[in-house]
Amino acid sequence: MTHALATDVAAALVARLTAMADDELILGHRDAEWTGHAPLLEEDIALANIAQDEIGHAVLWLELRSQLDDSDPDALAFFRDAGDFRSSRLVELPRGDWAFTLLRQFLFDAHEAELLAALSGSSYRPLAEAAGKAATEEVFHLRHTGLWLERLAHGTDESAARIGAALERLAPYLPQLTEPLPSDSVLERAGVLPSMEAVGRATRTRIEGALAAVGLDLPQVPANPGGRERHTEDLVTLLIDMQAVARADPEAEAW
Repeated sequence: MTHALATDVAAALVARLTAMADDELILGHRDAEWTGHAPLLEEDIALANIAQDEIGHAVLWLELRSQLDDSDPDALAFFRDAGDFRSSRLVELPRGDWAFTLLRQFLFDAHEAELLAALSGSSYRPLAEAAGKAATEEVFHLRHTGLWLERLAHGTDESAARIGAALERLAPYLPQLTEPLPSDSVLERAGVLPSMEAVGRATRTRIEGALAAVGLDLPQVPANPGGRERHTEDLVTLLIDMQAVARADPEAEAW
C-alpha cells in the first residue's frame, strides 16, 4: 500500500526523521562504548542491548525516510560529515562516567516515551506503526534507567555527587532535544506530527517528576537552544571512529 504525502509534507518529514534517526544512532554509539567496561557484567549486557535497540530505531527511521526520498540508510549513517547530521548536542557529548551515561539515557528515554506515544496517533500510518514498534522497547529502557537514577541518587555520597554533577552538565542541552524543527509546523498542520512544543512540555514534566522523587531539581536551562545545525567537536571525533571501517572500503559487502 502506498501512503502519498504532499511534496512539502514529505520534505518536512524527511527532516524530522533524520533528526530522530541521528539522535538514536549517535546515542547508540555512545552507549556501545561501554561494552566490556560497565561496572557489572549484567549492566554490560543491559546497556549493550539498549545501544542495539537505539541503533535499530535509527534504522527504522532511516528506512522510513528512504521510502520518501530513496536515500540509502547506510550511506546516511557512514558517509555524511558532521555538518550534515541533525543530532542534538545532548547525545554527542563523550560518554563520561556511569552516572553521566545513565542519566543521559534516562533523559533521552523520557523524551522518547512522550514522543513515541504522540507519534502513535500520526495520520501517516507508516510513522504511527513504527512508533508503536519502538515504544515497546523503550518501556524497558525507561524502567531500567529510572531505577538507576534512584539507585545513584540514594546510594552513597559519591554516587549522589556524581548524579548531581551529571545533571548540571546535561541540563543545558535538554531543550535542544525537544526543540521543534523549522519545518515541523508543516507536519503538525497535516496531522503527521504532534505539537513538538507539547511534547517538550510533557517531557519536562516527566523529567521534573522523576528528579523530584529522588530529591533532585532540574537546573535552569537556556530558552534558546540554538538549532540542530550546531554541533559539538565531539561529534567530529565520534564519526571518525564510527565511520572508519565503512570509509576504509566503501565497496565492502556483508557475506
